[in-house]
Amino acid sequence: MSAYRALIVGVHDRPIRMIHMDCIDDEAAISSAERLVDGHDVELWQMDRPVARFDCRSGTMRRK
Repeated sequence: MSAYRALIVGVHDRPIRMIHMDCIDDEAAISSAERLVDGHDVELWQMDRPVARFDCRSGTMRRK
């Protein structure tokens, strides 16, 4: 299992909440982080490596 963190992003791309997740791989982490999108964008990181960003307005996900 790898340690990931999902950042709930507020105004001006400032994190307003961080959620720690242990996932088997990037795909599992992406699936878990996608469920957190609810009115705010979400950034997914593994250590200092950006994995993905979810845009709440457009409903899209962009791998980093």
